[in-house]
Amino acid sequence: AEYMGVEHSSKKGMDFDVEDEQDILYEQDIIRSPFQVKTWLRYLQHKAPAPAKIRNQIFERALQCLPGSYKLWKMYLEERVKAVSVVAIDHAGYAAVNNVFDRALTYMHKMPRIWLDYLNFLTHQHLLTHTRRTFDSCLRALPITQHDRIWPLYLKWVKAESVPELTCRVYRRYLQLEPTDVEEYVGLLRSYGRFGEAATRLANALNDDSFASKKGRSRHDLWMDLCSIISKHPEHTTSLPVDAIIRQGIQRYTSEVGRLWVSLGDHYIRLGMFEKARDVFHEAIMTVVTVRDFSLVFDAYSQFEESLITAKLEQSDDTTAMDTGDSDYSSDLALFEDDTDDVELRLLRLEHLTARRPHLLNSVLLRQNPHNVHEWLKRIKLFEKDPKSVVVTYSEAVQTVNPKKAKGKPHTLWVSFAKFYELHKNFENARKTFEAAVKAPFRHIDDLAVVWCEYAEFELRHKHFDTALQLMKRATAGWRKFSNKNQYDENVPVQQRVHRSVRLWSFYVDLQESLGTVMETKEVYEQMIHVKVVTPQHILNYAAMMEEHKYFEESFKAFEKGVTLFDYPAVRELWIAYLTKFVTRYEGTKLERARDLFEQAVTTVPPDSAAELYQLYANLEEQYGLSRRAMAIYERATQAVTPAERWGMFEKYIARAAELYGVTRTREIFEKAIESVPDAQVRDVCVQFAALERKLGEIDRARAIYIHMAQFCDPRTSESYWKIWHEFEVAHGNEETFRDMLRIKRNVQAQYTQANVMVKGMVSQQYIKSDAEATKSGQSLQDQMQALEQQAAVSHRSATTLLSQNTETEGSKASVRFQSAGLARQATAGGASLNPEEIALDEDDTDARDEPLPASGGSFSIEQKTVPAAVFGSVANEQQGALARFKKQ
Repeated sequence: AEYMGVEHSSKKGMDFDVEDEQDILYEQDIIRSPFQVKTWLRYLQHKAPAPAKIRNQIFERALQCLPGSYKLWKMYLEERVKAVSVVAIDHAGYAAVNNVFDRALTYMHKMPRIWLDYLNFLTHQHLLTHTRRTFDSCLRALPITQHDRIWPLYLKWVKAESVPELTCRVYRRYLQLEPTDVEEYVGLLRSYGRFGEAATRLANALNDDSFASKKGRSRHDLWMDLCSIISKHPEHTTSLPVDAIIRQGIQRYTSEVGRLWVSLGDHYIRLGMFEKARDVFHEAIMTVVTVRDFSLVFDAYSQFEESLITAKLEQSDDTTAMDTGDSDYSSDLALFEDDTDDVELRLLRLEHLTARRPHLLNSVLLRQNPHNVHEWLKRIKLFEKDPKSVVVTYSEAVQTVNPKKAKGKPHTLWVSFAKFYELHKNFENARKTFEAAVKAPFRHIDDLAVVWCEYAEFELRHKHFDTALQLMKRATAGWRKFSNKNQYDENVPVQQRVHRSVRLWSFYVDLQESLGTVMETKEVYEQMIHVKVVTPQHILNYAAMMEEHKYFEESFKAFEKGVTLFDYPAVRELWIAYLTKFVTRYEGTKLERARDLFEQAVTTVPPDSAAELYQLYANLEEQYGLSRRAMAIYERATQAVTPAERWGMFEKYIARAAELYGVTRTREIFEKAIESVPDAQVRDVCVQFAALERKLGEIDRARAIYIHMAQFCDPRTSESYWKIWHEFEVAHGNEETFRDMLRIKRNVQAQYTQANVMVKGMVSQQYIKSDAEATKSGQSLQDQMQALEQQAAVSHRSATTLLSQNTETEGSKASVRFQSAGLARQATAGGASLNPEEIALDEDDTDARDEPLPASGGSFSIEQKTVPAAVFGSVANEQQGALARFKKQ
């Protein structure tokens, strides 16, 4: 009785069992204000602990007075639903609550919340018809603007009930409101096996240009889904034009051509239309343009043929079973029945398809680019066993390939075509092919030049020498008419520019030289020079040919034309060959002419090519001219060559000067070399210069050279130099000069150390500054390092300049001028100004421990050598040797 509720009472007064005195107060209040919601709510709040039956009676009385109160109905329904939630769904209380909801909706039919509560309550009871009718009543009662709150629950319920027909009908109504949810409906249809309606819905969606997928899928994905459905389930999609749909997809989506062709063929296979499927596969193979699509279609085609053969073999094996009356099995195989046994035919068809695969694949590549020369040559090679097919393929290739769009060398097609005819002894057609080739609109002149050369070689192979020469004359005849045409101007036909081809003229002149006379060959060379297609090698060949036939002046004229046409470095070999041959021919008989030629050659020669020309010039003067002019040429050469070759040229200059004028003449050459050569080679120059002075007995001059060189030699890196000076002082010096050497060495090392410290400090500061600036300006690390290297180079030059000045000051104490050591000591003793930065050393200076001095009374060896008296001048009577000075001590 607690769940059944109470009977409707017609009394509005106190027709109610009062439990306590406080209820009387609330009842009196209700009698005074029965239409006040607050009055009933206070009473219900007071009766909160009361049993459900009592509260339900109060709710019924309140709703009789206020049937339009949403709050009262909401509270009442929630309590009734909560009361039955603890019992089974087949309990009678559920029906009572349903009746309460129906009564509430009589007044609250515009309230979606009441409908939702009722519908949620019904979905748990699995009352299919009642729930469906309630959903329909709800949709009829509520305005369409509030249907979006009902449909999700409705769809969820129909999918949970798993009644296909009901679900499809509900979704059809829903799609009228929300057509964009067609993908969800299509998924349900496919799960229910209703592929026909699914395909129709997808096709309609694709035909709607304004359709947008809620799942974010593209039209391409939807199209592929549609093709998959209609190809795999042809029996359900008879109402759709399957062939037209898939072909439209093939035209629209080029990236899926292979899959779509396979789908179309699969569609006809499932329908049992095998000949139609074979036609589709053949059409696909002949139209696809990518190797990927071709592989998909070819594999599907091969599997189709294999499956047919397998089915036919199974049919032949099971003929006995069919004869015994197995009607079901016979009907399954009736699809493969035929009047004759065509297994052999099908096997031959499959073998033929497999054998044609390379040809079909090559056709695919040619459809991609019909102007691909390499693929045409591969196709021709595939037909090499069938001469007729080769000729047809060659003809198709030369007609299809546009030389201006060709990938590869289009002339190879024409040449190969002509050689094919030549191989089969069809010389007439070979000549016709060459004649057609020389008229083809090639893009580059080299293509046409190769065709002309191959044409001439074809005639030469068959001993038609005059014909070959005539062909070359035809090919090069355009230089008289079109000599001003630009060889790179593609707007001009290539036939008018072929005369600018070096390859063509080279072949022509070689052919003329082999078959013609000297004068005819000379004329061809002159034409090449006129057209300006000659190369330095052609000039050398021209001159060699004229020299071989004793036309020496003509040979020299060829050289003259060559040196006027080319610049360095190409003209270098021409000048060397020209000058060598001229000197060899005339020796000293035409010296002035030879000098003019040499002067012309060295006037414009760059430094990297000057050494050999100047050497030849100097050799000419030494052998046939004047020594004075040879020396002048050597001196010019030392300034004309590159800095790296300068010392080598000075060595030759010094050697020739010593041989022609004596050793003393080389001093001024050495001094010029010291001023001219790079710093890295100055040490070698000074060492050789000092060795020369030492041989001449000029000890002070040699020492002055060593002092001068000291500024370029850091003792930490140039140990060999200081070792040479040390050995020199041991052999020729005394204690004072030895100490001077040690003092200079110490000063140089200190100054190099100071310079390095300064450079490092400046680099560090510059790095910090550059890093900060680069951070602001975004300068790259590589730019920073380049800036630092430049700064370091400037700092190093500054430090080197300072070092040079200090060393010269130090050296002045030892009298760098070329005079004897005795005079230097007298000048020092006479009060000459000393270096203020000089470090004072005692007799027993401990710094000399690193370089031990030869002590008196010890065991040592002093080299003795007689020095010419003229070297000492007025001080010849004074003893100058180191041994004598030590003996005096």
